[in-house]
Amino acid sequence: MTLSILVTGASRGIGAAIARELAGRGHRIAVHAGRDAAAAQGVLADLPGSGHAVVVGDVGDPEACRGIVDAAVQDLGGIDVLVNNAGIFEAHPIASTSYEDWQHAWRRTLDVNLMGPANLAWLVARHLLHREAGPEGGRLVSVGSRGAYRGEPVNPAYGASKAALHSMTQSLAVALAPHGILAAAVAPGFVETDMGRTVLDGPGGDAVRAQSPFNRVATPEEIARAVAWLATDAPVWVSGTVVDANGASYLR
Repeated sequence: MTLSILVTGASRGIGAAIARELAGRGHRIAVHAGRDAAAAQGVLADLPGSGHAVVVGDVGDPEACRGIVDAAVQDLGGIDVLVNNAGIFEAHPIASTSYEDWQHAWRRTLDVNLMGPANLAWLVARHLLHREAGPEGGRLVSVGSRGAYRGEPVNPAYGASKAALHSMTQSLAVALAPHGILAAAVAPGFVETDMGRTVLDGPGGDAVRAQSPFNRVATPEEIARAVAWLATDAPVWVSGTVVDANGASYLR
């Protein structure tokens, strides 16, 4: 069965890998970008299959979220699965950040990492509940973080936003189960993305790799496979779970 799947933050990194993995399994993908439509088009051009689309909008803006979902529904003919992957990670250590910058970092991080996924989940759930085919089989999958559990001392708003994202996912799992909709999340550790390369190639890279007994960090493709399992093949009975995908770098 071919599914129509909206993947946010899919113009690079983990999101692009998720889009490729899901398209490789025969599904139609709406490749979302916050601003860089050209990068999203580049991802789309490499996707196997047909019927894919690009949608653009700031997930931190509630009205833009509405436009993202409306565009995906129109271009794909509907949405079966939402993958909430878009997020930001901006350092704001408490000891060296001004009060004004501290407030800005928290507002922006929570807008993008929590309120955006919450708004998109509402919009997609509402679409599923009112579509002609009915809601059963719909799925909401979020990309969280091990930082929700182990802490993010340089970026506390990020850790807090991901902890809240996990909690929201579990709340939605309970609320939407009577309608046959699954909600679950993946909590990655450090991933080898373009952003992460500056850390991995620097003096602290070996210490980051040593956090895992595998002595490496994840590839985007490894995280994408975990997300794709929840989005397509996982039994509905795993709804509410948060899958740790951190190479045993953090155990709970």
